[in-house]
Amino acid sequence: MNTRQWLETLVGFDTTSRNSNLELIATLRDSLEQQGIKSWLAHNKEKTKANLFATLPATAGANAGTTEGGIVLSGHTDVVPVDGQKWDTDPFKLVEKDGALFARGSCDMKGFIATAMAMVPEYIAMPRAKPLHLAFSYDEEIGCIGAPVMLEEIVKRGIKVDGCVVGEPTSMNVVVAHKGINVFACKVHGKSAHSSLTPQGCNAIEHAARLICAIRDFADGYKANGPYDQFFDVPFTTMTTNQIRGGIAVNTIPELCEFTYEFRNLPGMTVADIQARIDAYVKDVLLPKMRAEFADARIEIDNFAGSPALEAVEQAAITELVRALTGDRETRKVAYGTEAGLFQKIGIPTIVCGPGDIGNAHKPNEFVTLAQMERCEQFLRKLGKSLEAV
Repeated sequence: MNTRQWLETLVGFDTTSRNSNLELIATLRDSLEQQGIKSWLAHNKEKTKANLFATLPATAGANAGTTEGGIVLSGHTDVVPVDGQKWDTDPFKLVEKDGALFARGSCDMKGFIATAMAMVPEYIAMPRAKPLHLAFSYDEEIGCIGAPVMLEEIVKRGIKVDGCVVGEPTSMNVVVAHKGINVFACKVHGKSAHSSLTPQGCNAIEHAARLICAIRDFADGYKANGPYDQFFDVPFTTMTTNQIRGGIAVNTIPELCEFTYEFRNLPGMTVADIQARIDAYVKDVLLPKMRAEFADARIEIDNFAGSPALEAVEQAAITELVRALTGDRETRKVAYGTEAGLFQKIGIPTIVCGPGDIGNAHKPNEFVTLAQMERCEQFLRKLGKSLEAV
């Protein structure tokens, strides 16, 4: 199949993160197998989702047949929901209009996966002295949950590669850094009581509100005082509370309040140091207030999802290669997260470069332009040729 046909096939699978991606993964695996390419899967605990990793061995020279070294092309197979969005077309059916391809995931990021899969026959035919690898993950959109399962297996199997390109939408420009993203679930446990007997209870919502305001104060401090990195579109670490629920009735003191918060940290700022400020506030300020009302009050905080920041090394071979192939020499750093930091964490030099504008991702009528897809195809072709035997 060509790139257009692959994209049409991939967007036809509703791989919203709440759903299984196994049917899509099976389609990729079967296509690769038919072309003589072996792959392995790394599943979630429930066996309802899977990552796929495949290697196209070197085809020429003294290294013919080797699977060591080479470059990984990485992408995630899940997409964000369309719930509540007003689409002009069926979001899971590819529609071409005015030089663009519309569908959920066309931009973020099935366009890159489609291009990589369409290139496989060419890659097989190229006299490459090094292998190419394909790494397709699940659940990136809900905190990069799937990729660590695959990366753990890569380490376990002793797979060695030279570099990785994560094809998130960058308009085919080079992104050398992005922030880390860390998502926390907080449960504030108080004591219920009839609201007419307020002193007999411990209001979980009100104490949760104190913690939420403290998180906002920390965020304001980073905005006002830094540290800063002016290459980022948002040049400081951000913190925000995004979900909250609690209470069972208008006349009952709530015993439980749950909320989630996240922070997106600049490279160089550790998750532990940022979270330590929140933990200190809980221990030294909030819990004493709560336990003065209810001795068994407690607060649980769970870091349930996240991905580390990326800070690519300019001198790394993969950075120099991608810059050379794209002709892009600008320094670009972005606030959104990707799986690139996870690859870098296990020692694989990584860069971000893929088709589409991130501003079109996650929106109704998501699209990728035909011109961007063509640029991606040209880039991946050049990348393959860069591995050819001399």
